[in-house]
Amino acid sequence: MNSELGTSDSITGVKGILFDLDGVLCVGSRAIEGAPDAIRRIRAEGYPFRIITNTSTQALASLHEKLRKLGFDIGPAEILSAPQAVLGYLKRRGSPLCALLLTEDVKRDFAGVAEVDIEQAEYIVVGDIGENWSYGLLNRAFNRLMQGAGLVAVHKSRFWQTETGLRMDIGGFVAALEYCSGVEATLMGKPSPDFFRIALEDMGVNAGEAAIVGDDIDSDIGGGQKAGLTGILVKTGKYRDRYVQTSSIRPDRIIDSVNELPALLGL
Repeated sequence: MNSELGTSDSITGVKGILFDLDGVLCVGSRAIEGAPDAIRRIRAEGYPFRIITNTSTQALASLHEKLRKLGFDIGPAEILSAPQAVLGYLKRRGSPLCALLLTEDVKRDFAGVAEVDIEQAEYIVVGDIGENWSYGLLNRAFNRLMQGAGLVAVHKSRFWQTETGLRMDIGGFVAALEYCSGVEATLMGKPSPDFFRIALEDMGVNAGEAAIVGDDIDSDIGGGQKAGLTGILVKTGKYRDRYVQTSSIRPDRIIDSVNELPALLGL
């Protein structure tokens, strides 16, 4: 793995930046120390950026309000959430009948989608529904998949960091449905290369001129590097030394926190 770099070690050629949200800019309802100021400095230097998040528990408006309250100068148009990518995918297919395994807040963004019970669904959309997961719900989804429904996953992350510790993410449920039904999920969030492409096109920057800043070595760094971006791993959020050391993915840079990013860019 590349050696860890101090704030005096700069990186060149970066013209646009993608930021993960949870674990990079904030953890739960707490901003990462120095993160709002880092965003302000990067904006002041003219770097375009987007927040790309797999978060599937909050609607776009809720995410924007959360960031505003935490002191971030970030507009709604600068946020790309995986549920928004799912919404675009469904619209391109003529708004089929869907079972939305999503929180009520996220469903606000899906007002134009034809929501039905699992047993009538053409597509089953899987997001994070927390404690509402049960064997009965998974079995209903499994049976519908066996009858020909498609499976769309907001993402397939393994775990994430909360204010009270690590929490199992929806990847385990998606994998279980895939394994039992033999139906491969269409993945919309990171590490999907299409998700990175959408963000880059929106930002107007080529992959070779962009960096992804994330705490997830699999989805953020691995996914970003496969899409052609520079991968900058932060040691906040879900970062764990042992997990990173055993990974085959090699970040281009490792920094302690996003507050070191301006110095890494030579600002």
